[in-house]
Amino acid sequence: MRNLRGWRRLLTAVIAGASATLAFPPFGFFPLLLLSYAAFVLMLDGAVTDKRPLRSAAVLGWGYGFGFFAAGLHWIGYAFLVDADAHLWLLPFAVLLMPSGLALFYALAGALYVRFWRADPRRVLMFAAMFGTAEWLRGHIFTGFPWNLPAYGWGESLAILQSTATFGAYGLSLLTLLFGASLALLADRPRGWAHRIPLAMAILFSLLWVHGTLRLAYGTDDVVPEVRLRIVQPNTPQSEKYLPAFVPRNWQRLIDLTMMPAEIPPTHVIWPEAAPPFVLMREPQALRQVAAITANLRALMMGAVRIDEDENGPRFYNSFYVFGPNANLLATYDKFHLVPFGEYLPFEETLNALGITQIGGGSGSFSVGPGPQTLEVPGAPPVSALICYEIIFPGAVSATPRPAWLVNMTDDSWFGPAAGPRQHLLIARVRAIEEGLPLIRAANGGISAIVDPYGRIRAQLDLGLRGVLDGDLPTALPRTLYVRFANKLYLILVLICILVALSPLRVRRA
Repeated sequence: MRNLRGWRRLLTAVIAGASATLAFPPFGFFPLLLLSYAAFVLMLDGAVTDKRPLRSAAVLGWGYGFGFFAAGLHWIGYAFLVDADAHLWLLPFAVLLMPSGLALFYALAGALYVRFWRADPRRVLMFAAMFGTAEWLRGHIFTGFPWNLPAYGWGESLAILQSTATFGAYGLSLLTLLFGASLALLADRPRGWAHRIPLAMAILFSLLWVHGTLRLAYGTDDVVPEVRLRIVQPNTPQSEKYLPAFVPRNWQRLIDLTMMPAEIPPTHVIWPEAAPPFVLMREPQALRQVAAITANLRALMMGAVRIDEDENGPRFYNSFYVFGPNANLLATYDKFHLVPFGEYLPFEETLNALGITQIGGGSGSFSVGPGPQTLEVPGAPPVSALICYEIIFPGAVSATPRPAWLVNMTDDSWFGPAAGPRQHLLIARVRAIEEGLPLIRAANGGISAIVDPYGRIRAQLDLGLRGVLDGDLPTALPRTLYVRFANKLYLILVLICILVALSPLRVRRA
């Protein structure tokens, strides 16, 4: 790995980055993520000896990042097939340009890592600090996109994911980077104390696993009394959702599923994102049907498109409605973390002139809501709503006062049949662990689920199924350490890594 040069090194970096994504759903083979980081460190070691080491490291980091994002986000291409006549020509640009842009974060991290590189084992601390910071930056810059953080590579170990209740996803990502990088030290010569670092990291993660196992073993199974949930999963194909010929069928499907008999009558019904195939508040007949549904319910919650008229014309929102008995609208929440190119177009006028429109359709971009809100729901604890990919942002999913549960409505039929929806569900489960809150997930085509505050799935309705999911609402836990300190513990870990890596500590050499 260290001796690779030129296109062979770049190609190996791309392959290493792509192979790392096998740690994420639907595969879950986490050792490849750690070995990928070790190989990456060894290749960066080789870049240090190049004539232009910073440029070499930046190119190498970009190559690794491109492989990682191109393979890990391949499911984005499915969105361009929904309306192929309008958007298929954009598919090559999306599957190449987006990974290329995200890979720039790894290019910057690679250059900085080599800039502060030292020929001793502490370099792995600098690697973790630089690439951990890169992960934080890509989760915040240009609205952010923290998908497939290294922490999610532990998706097959719910016990290790329990540590996100303390460190958060960014903190666990930093420790994962350090664990993987430390394996590169096994190739160092001569052998010495440096080879104890991988052992120390293995022990650390073993302790995290033991802690998580005990946390799960002693976890509560309590539920909120007198609350019975029904999640409706209509499984309407995205390509048919808004076609006039299918609109009556799609609406009636929601009604029929909601009214299905149940062994225990539901008190609260939840529909997925943008469930009504029209602007609900402008359809009196549909509202009368909602009134009939809610006659025997405490609340009907749904995602729906909302239009707000003002002096500047109509403004469109991707919204969450809470209806009480007799279709009394009790609360509204507007999505604030919009999907670029899906719900809004950056530089809209310029891109429209080039023939580029938003994938989600419509005559213009959605407007941005004010941010997370805690909503009152009759007969249930206060709730915070998160629409689609709003759930992927650590530390930005709840408001003050703290809610007692989270509702995530989504339409993952945009994401394809396998990787995208399963990765989305895993990310949502980690939010539940971080916040110590139960999560109710309503997805148009699946995966709908009831998740408790430990990230355990109490019930689920899998991909491609049509039906309802009935279940109880788990109770919330007290505020976790992550809720109390947010990403402060992660920042402390980054600073410790940098300070130790740059300290004037003398290392004995043979």
